[in-house]
Amino acid sequence: MKSVLDVLNHHQQDELFSIAPIATVYDAIQLMSERHIGLLPVLQENKLVGVISERDYARKVILKDKSSKSTRVSEIMTQNVITVTKKERVDECVNLMKKHRIRHLIVVEEGVVEGVISIRDLFSEIIDDQSEQISDLVHYIRGES
Repeated sequence: MKSVLDVLNHHQQDELFSIAPIATVYDAIQLMSERHIGLLPVLQENKLVGVISERDYARKVILKDKSSKSTRVSEIMTQNVITVTKKERVDECVNLMKKHRIRHLIVVEEGVVEGVISIRDLFSEIIDDQSEQISDLVHYIRGES
């Protein structure tokens, strides 16, 4: 089974986008929109202090009739962040996501945020891996090298 490192190598963008807790929610949503991502790690002095997602915005700003331009990220971010290392297996990550009902995992190595993986990234990796296995089996059955 493939690892988080494999997923990062296959799906990760060149740049890791993050936001500071003092930034406005509007700035966070604008960055997510520009970069076509659904979650941002919240970093303070390069340390992970939370995450902000589109879901946080919908539930904690829109539904509570707050202003995204005056609300700080720190006011609505999720602080109890589920993290993984590059060594974690893909199936372990999927199980974590199911258990905690989340769609993203933050990859942290020695206290440093290395990346973000989504459920889509994991499923894509699983599908690619299974397609490769099927192809290998078909070639084996046909006697092809």
